[in-house]
Amino acid sequence: MNRPSLMLSRGVARVTEAALGPYQSAVVRIGFAGTWLLFLLREFPHRQELYGPSGPWGWNLARQLTADNHAFTALLWSDGQLWFECFYTLAVLASAALLLGWRTRTASVLFMVGVLSLQNRSVFVGDGGDNVLHLMAFYLVFTRCGQVWSLDARRAAQEEAARARGERVPADRVGPVLWAVLGAALGTVTLTGRFDNGWLVPALLWTVWAGLGLWWAVGRRAAWEQPRILLDVVANILHNGALVVIMAEACLIYATAGWYKIQGSRWQDGTAVYYPLHLDYFSPWPALADLMSSSGTIMMIVAYGTVMVQIAFPFTLLNRRAKNILLVLMMTEHAVIAVVLGLPFFSLAMITADAVFLPTSFLRRLGDLAARARGRLARRAGRTVPGQRSPEESAADRVGFTA
Repeated sequence: MNRPSLMLSRGVARVTEAALGPYQSAVVRIGFAGTWLLFLLREFPHRQELYGPSGPWGWNLARQLTADNHAFTALLWSDGQLWFECFYTLAVLASAALLLGWRTRTASVLFMVGVLSLQNRSVFVGDGGDNVLHLMAFYLVFTRCGQVWSLDARRAAQEEAARARGERVPADRVGPVLWAVLGAALGTVTLTGRFDNGWLVPALLWTVWAGLGLWWAVGRRAAWEQPRILLDVVANILHNGALVVIMAEACLIYATAGWYKIQGSRWQDGTAVYYPLHLDYFSPWPALADLMSSSGTIMMIVAYGTVMVQIAFPFTLLNRRAKNILLVLMMTEHAVIAVVLGLPFFSLAMITADAVFLPTSFLRRLGDLAARARGRLARRAGRTVPGQRSPEESAADRVGFTA
């Protein structure tokens, strides 16, 4: 076999044999689910004004807009107050389940439905961070983002430890019941004609539902080894492809933002950062904003530095050291934006998008630190004997689980 063929075969094997970037995909899952959960909880007192049927952007107006742009939103299936409250609660629970990695595949689908429905219901209350979250919620459905740092990973490790001890592992009952309930709900929605704004989301929901059922059926048959391997290969390909799309999306966001900034006269003369600092809407800390904007040199360095970092980032991916330096700079910049301009959720969304490029070694060390902190808290609570670890905890640590 010649060298190109050998390299091609190795590349195909790498893409199909494993779901790459387990820690990066877990960080993306935790980051976006946590961002959306915090947003929903913070806006809970204002949920009626933002997304409710009697809010400023009324139900009829939203209905007319979605009829034109064919955007998916389950909130327009009914104009009743009870439906809105139930759906908002479902969105909160789905975000929490995805954050913890409980039934990750199902939770990712419900998370996507919640994000699309709420954002498409009131399209005029979002910002750039909401657009990123909108896209990433769709991509997460295709990833195997619960391989580490999830309750699913912990449950799998506990079952593996039980089999190693020769114990009988009870059959999973929660999964089939959840699958049946969601199938009944999906069938009811389809038969009643609620999916009237396009075919993409309904087709995705039905495909995922059928895929989960097929996966469960194949997994129950010990003799069906080849179909199980085939399904695993398909899942790996979808995961790896989605991870590449997430990375490309992050690069595209920074590249387009940087090139558009270059065309603006305020960015060219270095004064673009000065003006947002003096808008009441973006000045939660006026004294801090005044302190930063008091120096024209600082404003010019920040403006030019922002443009250079955003344009240069996609080109630094081939150099690990340069990439890591720019990652630190961009995350620091978004952290400053969160505090100075009062945009915490936008900054959290962008930091999470940046996190997909973090080195695996750094994420593993971060997970180890979290696991040790969790162990110390457990020992202080008296749940374990100091220095003693259960087999389940040891197995969970091997798959990288931290609560």
